[in-house]
Amino acid sequence: MAIFSSGKYTTLGSGVKRKMIIPDGSWVKCKRCGQTLYTERLQDNLQVCWCCNYHMPMDVKARIISLTDEGSFREEDAELRSVDRLNFFDSKSYVLRIEENQKKSGMPEAVCCGHATLNSIPFSLGVMNFNFMGASMGSVVGERITRMIERATEKEQSVVLVTASGGARMQEGILSLMQMAKTSGALARHREKRLGYIVIITNPTYGGVSASFATLGDVILSEPGAMVGFAGPRVVQETTKAVLPEGFQTAEFLLAHGLIDRVVERKNLRKELVFLLDIFKKKM
Repeated sequence: MAIFSSGKYTTLGSGVKRKMIIPDGSWVKCKRCGQTLYTERLQDNLQVCWCCNYHMPMDVKARIISLTDEGSFREEDAELRSVDRLNFFDSKSYVLRIEENQKKSGMPEAVCCGHATLNSIPFSLGVMNFNFMGASMGSVVGERITRMIERATEKEQSVVLVTASGGARMQEGILSLMQMAKTSGALARHREKRLGYIVIITNPTYGGVSASFATLGDVILSEPGAMVGFAGPRVVQETTKAVLPEGFQTAEFLLAHGLIDRVVERKNLRKELVFLLDIFKKKM
């Protein structure tokens, strides 16, 4: 009997190459530490890397679920759509860009607004979507947020707004910049009633959004490592010719300098929000 013999079942020499098939989207790579992460486990971990605690972008639907009672969110003003008043055209028309971003993001606009409950406390909630034209602030974004604030004022409810934006939407020119004043005015009337406005800043939040409703909260929270500012660090450095301090424009830097009240990990945001909503409810 031969010392080495082929087994009864073998693929050696059969010419058949066996290859493990991994479905697309099963794994993603962390942009900070480079670790390969299993998608399903990442979703369970609220899109936070368990190796370096990097807070990855979170889609609007998942964000709403994480901050509200199950099934309580009701969207409002979903019928509002952007239009091309200025006939803007660079490499392609503004209308075409809107259509492309609607398909890519699965949303009609860069913000979703409505009302919900958390721990049975009613409040108004807006969540910005960076996947739609960088969550740029156009007329519809400003109008949706303003209407949400005005409804909350009328109903005597707190407002929670999750921000993310590259700034004003250049395709709408001055019409975009007008939203800064409009949203700020609505917030001033809301504040007069001491109803509570809570901002949750996510990465990144820049431009006209950071210069208006993103930094007007009674309480301003931020996720770890979120970048916040008007112009980006590179623009600031090239313009001022100054050497910027370490961590410039990060949430932690702004916490140390008084712009942000607390930096809160995503897993703790729901508990923090319950605490704050309850405080504002008792003040009413």
